[in-house]
Amino acid sequence: MSKVERAGRAAQTGPAGTARTTRLVLAAAGAAVAALAIAMIAGGAASPRIIPGLPDEGTVSRWGLPLSKLAMNAAGVLTVGTLLAATTLLPSDKGLLGKTALDYVKAASWLALAWAGAAVATMVFNLSDALGQPVIEVLGANELTSYASQVSQGIALTLVVLFAMAIALFARGAITVGAGGGLLLLALVTLLPPALTGHVSSAPNHDLATTGVAVHLLVLAPWVGGLAVLCVHALRGRPHLEVAATRFSTMALWCFVGVGLSGLFSTVARLTSVAELFTSAYGLMLVAKTAAFAALGVIGWWHRRRTLPRLAAGVPGAFVRFASCELLVMFAAAGLAVVLSRTAPPVPPQVDRAFELLGYPLPPEISPAGLASLWWFDLFSATLVALLAGLYLAGVVRLARRGDSWPHGRTAAWFTGVLILLLATQSGVARYAKVLFSVHMAEHMTLSMLVPIFLVLGAPVTLALRALRPAVRRGDRGPREWLTTILHSRFVRFVGHPAIATAIFVVSTYTLYFTPLFGSAMQEHLGHIAMTVHFLLSGTLFFWVIVGVDPAPHKVPHVARLIILFVTMPFHAFFGIALMSMGTVIAAQWYDQLGRTWGASAIADQQTGGAIAWGFGEIPTLIVLIALALQWWRADDRRARQSDRRADAAAARTGGTGDARLDAYNDYLAKLNRRDRAE
Repeated sequence: MSKVERAGRAAQTGPAGTARTTRLVLAAAGAAVAALAIAMIAGGAASPRIIPGLPDEGTVSRWGLPLSKLAMNAAGVLTVGTLLAATTLLPSDKGLLGKTALDYVKAASWLALAWAGAAVATMVFNLSDALGQPVIEVLGANELTSYASQVSQGIALTLVVLFAMAIALFARGAITVGAGGGLLLLALVTLLPPALTGHVSSAPNHDLATTGVAVHLLVLAPWVGGLAVLCVHALRGRPHLEVAATRFSTMALWCFVGVGLSGLFSTVARLTSVAELFTSAYGLMLVAKTAAFAALGVIGWWHRRRTLPRLAAGVPGAFVRFASCELLVMFAAAGLAVVLSRTAPPVPPQVDRAFELLGYPLPPEISPAGLASLWWFDLFSATLVALLAGLYLAGVVRLARRGDSWPHGRTAAWFTGVLILLLATQSGVARYAKVLFSVHMAEHMTLSMLVPIFLVLGAPVTLALRALRPAVRRGDRGPREWLTTILHSRFVRFVGHPAIATAIFVVSTYTLYFTPLFGSAMQEHLGHIAMTVHFLLSGTLFFWVIVGVDPAPHKVPHVARLIILFVTMPFHAFFGIALMSMGTVIAAQWYDQLGRTWGASAIADQQTGGAIAWGFGEIPTLIVLIALALQWWRADDRRARQSDRRADAAAARTGGTGDARLDAYNDYLAKLNRRDRAE
């Protein structure tokens, strides 16, 4: 450590560092509250028009609700930031958290407890606002229990309370990086329920709005929370600031891009014209948030250009000054976001019931031209396709620049699977899949039985292990070490067992369609996302066991793979026959609400879907048999070559051929030859 570093650290530790940290926290909180108050006053939410005789929640609830939501959001973001710093930004030691990282995990426990308390307060104020009654009356009524268990917003806040309490409890005993990473994932998931039950569900394009908000939160929380923890880390003179700041800078760049794109898609989903940005209170707040976002981009560019080199030179004060300014802008934007969530967006034009459910007009009667031309942009699937294609291509390019080769067949297989995924989720198939059960079943079979085959043949894990660099610090965990840890985890070993993978692949299909689960999933965009993810993961897990190129936790002989394949595929045929034999419509409430007047009846279309499920299995079975035969032949050829090499090595040592039986036969012939000569 240089003299400059020691002097800077000595000046920041102790009471001086604590005082600076306190001032930063108060300044950030003041910026958020000030932005919230200004936005409420300017937007009219602070002094709404009160009509005599109508219910009024009162001033306490009017201000208490946004302030409690601000506290809830801040506690959630800071929980994510402390867990991120502990597991990712700071170096670890062979999977164990260091002393500073353990302090951050304990801090996350207290922050999660505050998160749960703020969620409870938000629930009370929400109910007061919904009923138009003061807080005192709400607390003494029985409506709070009903609100928490029956209303969507109440259920969302109840989930936040439960998950935050779980984080607070388990963080007290977390000492490994894996445990901290699990808590980080749980914290990110806990951020989603309240945001996905507000204005998102009423947006004209609620599919795009839902996915946009979810992506926005998932990339914004690590960015804001991570920066806040880094500022505290620098002010208190904690070690490894340069390492943590460099790692955060790389992550922050991608978070900035993600926040910008997701915010753009969310705006497009809520507004019907550009003019609404300047003619409505909702639009003006969006403009203010955009200005704050642009300022953060400039500050982030300055960080990468000037601050990080100065930090590497041993001047930690430079980082603190600019990071503190950036943090104040972030928390001011957080205050605007709370008021924005309380402000109703412009009223969309009147639409029919089908548009409200689908997010787009009911398509015309199905035809090949409609399937090919009526493309539908789904943000979640488009993001998934972009990530799968971009990350794989980046791995191949890195190997090529390093001078290593990668089989072209694997690359072709991977991008074939990605292309099929794109067609199944973005083309007219995606539009008609919500309207016709038969098209949904074709999409289901494609996502679970066709796309995964090509993806596992692309060997993405092997590519990642070869392309990713090991961690710079010995014992630390970078992306490559995290991937290796996950592959060797008990969970992957359990789900990767052939019996478990087969059970998930088969049983989940029957469970989805022969229970009310399918009808519930069709009602929400999150249900569609969950079905897409499940189809891909269950299929990928099953075919990884059968024809996967990547290393698997259980080595299965080729004969056993054939048996598993031939035993599993008839279950899908039985499933199709069961659908064709049913006399009632699955998810009848969903299809009745659409008001479709063209095409076959719902029961006839369902029978067509059963026929598709019954006959679709032939195509993937043929592809798998061809791939399995090639893998079997290559494995035998590889074993033969290895046997020949061992025989040659043995021959070199003993002077024989290396084959014991052949050497014995040659000795026998030599004895006969010597006896003949003697005679």
